[in-house]
Amino acid sequence: MKSLSKKVANKTSSNQWILVWCAVVLQSFVFLPAKANEQNLSYSQLIEKIKTEQVSEILLDPITNRAIVTLNNEKQPREVYLFQQNNSELISLMRQKNLDFGVSSSVSDVEPVRVMGNIFLLLLFLGALVMLFRRAANASGQAMNFGKSRARFHMEAKTGITFQDVAGIEEAKEELQEVVTFLKQPEKFTSVGAKIPRGVLLVGPPGTGKTLMAKAIAGEAGVPFFSISGSEFVEMFVGVGASRVRDLFKKAKENAPCLIFIDEIDAVGRQRGTGIGGGNDEREQTLNQLLTEMDGFERNTGIIVIAATNRMDVLDTALLRPGRFDRRITIDNPDFKERLAILEVHAQNKKIAPEVSLEAIARRTPGFSGADLANLLNEAAIFTGRRRKLEITMTEINDAVDRVIAGMEGTPLVDSKSKRLIAYHELGHAIVATLMPGHYPLEKVTLIPRGQAKGLTWYTPDEEMYLMSRSQLLAQITSTLGGRAAEEVIFGEDEVTTGAAQDIQQVTSIAGPMVTQFGMSDLGPIFLEESKETVFLGGDWGKRSEHSEEIASRIDVQVRSIVKNCYKSAKQIITENRDLIDYLVDILIEKETIAGDEFRRLIAEYQENKPKILTLG
Repeated sequence: MKSLSKKVANKTSSNQWILVWCAVVLQSFVFLPAKANEQNLSYSQLIEKIKTEQVSEILLDPITNRAIVTLNNEKQPREVYLFQQNNSELISLMRQKNLDFGVSSSVSDVEPVRVMGNIFLLLLFLGALVMLFRRAANASGQAMNFGKSRARFHMEAKTGITFQDVAGIEEAKEELQEVVTFLKQPEKFTSVGAKIPRGVLLVGPPGTGKTLMAKAIAGEAGVPFFSISGSEFVEMFVGVGASRVRDLFKKAKENAPCLIFIDEIDAVGRQRGTGIGGGNDEREQTLNQLLTEMDGFERNTGIIVIAATNRMDVLDTALLRPGRFDRRITIDNPDFKERLAILEVHAQNKKIAPEVSLEAIARRTPGFSGADLANLLNEAAIFTGRRRKLEITMTEINDAVDRVIAGMEGTPLVDSKSKRLIAYHELGHAIVATLMPGHYPLEKVTLIPRGQAKGLTWYTPDEEMYLMSRSQLLAQITSTLGGRAAEEVIFGEDEVTTGAAQDIQQVTSIAGPMVTQFGMSDLGPIFLEESKETVFLGGDWGKRSEHSEEIASRIDVQVRSIVKNCYKSAKQIITENRDLIDYLVDILIEKETIAGDEFRRLIAEYQENKPKILTLG
């Protein structure tokens, strides 16, 4: 702090000296006396003209120390600047020649201008000094205000959002409604011995509405509200974060009962003592102060802390204990009914065609968060405006779903070997998924590129899948390998391409947990997953493996066995339905997109007409 104040003082003094020199230079240039007129006489010339009797009249001005000389046969008088104040030699000479002379006292025209100029410069200089001192005071004030809390304070938070504006997550709304009641009517609970909760932790994936719920609480409670982000506590200066926490709770005590909302609390609440050689001391001091303020020696009556995070696994255990965050409310991705309610809220301010079914959209978007659904309708509105339509139709909705899931639409390939190979690859996925029991229904298969994918095959579950059976996981692996199997069966092993790289990665991520987590292999129901905690997130440095090298080798064997068996099944389905795939490839290349219902209808028609086709052949 001292070094910062010293720098500010040095800068202020240097600026003052610069202004002084500028003022002096400006005065010397602006207010110099005017250059003498070329018709004026010099003193020696005046003496000479008096001696030769060429002067008719002289007026002396002692104020400006000059003489106004009128020559013979000239109407315009001339000026002569005198050297001495008394000018005895000039006066004696004029008396010898009997000249008419007099004394005329006048004020100089330059003097008022010079005086006004000096006053102006003085005022300008004083104004500059005031500005510099004010800036220096602000700088020193900012240096001293580092420890002040940066929380936004609202005496009565008018967020414009209430619980009615938050669709879905009904269980979370009920829990938080009690918090509002605690603040509005505390006697309802204290009369039976209940204590107001200290903190409420909102946990959930990004985009599920944690911050939105905090805004709704602020809008419903009608009490003072502080909002701050976890990253705003920590600065580069030591002790600033802890000072800001103290200042925040000091202001909250002065306005109790009140709410404090800390967004992304994991930025300041991570586990202490993590990292090689210790953690960040400044962040840990901030966390220690937060722990003390929430539940320390002094009680914070009437203060409820609401925090939001999507990384509860990295939070310090002392922060999560009862007495600090008494309640943990999980806000997960919405199910079908909740997605429908969210869509109804976001559709209120959009012009949607009557034929658009929000239920169909909700069924097609499993796994979407509230933010994803809002973005979906917004993208559909953008497509509608771009196409100069007046209402959002299902075409724009479908395009928006594809855009949100897979990315921007690319340029379709021309009919070539690459396009045909991609068609066989995608139909391999679609055929295996349709003919495998226990698999999700096919949504669509398309050759239109999106993002990095040159073709896509999408599935939509009939219902929310909270638990998956072993047969469903094997069916998912088999269908994922269907594209690679189609390439090998149709074009041969040497023509297999790199298009299945992402499929192989997905298959490995499914088969591995089946062996190590779910007990769906010959190794039995044993948890064999390695700890993935890193030393920077609280993991132990140099931690030994939980199983032997022999078990690790058997895990690899089991994973390969699952993948190989599924790949064998996929190749068998492709081989048995080779004619069907050849029939569907031409249709897919022509249409470029086949919807799930149409795809299943084409398969049913082909299977019904297949004996007739063979007889005619």
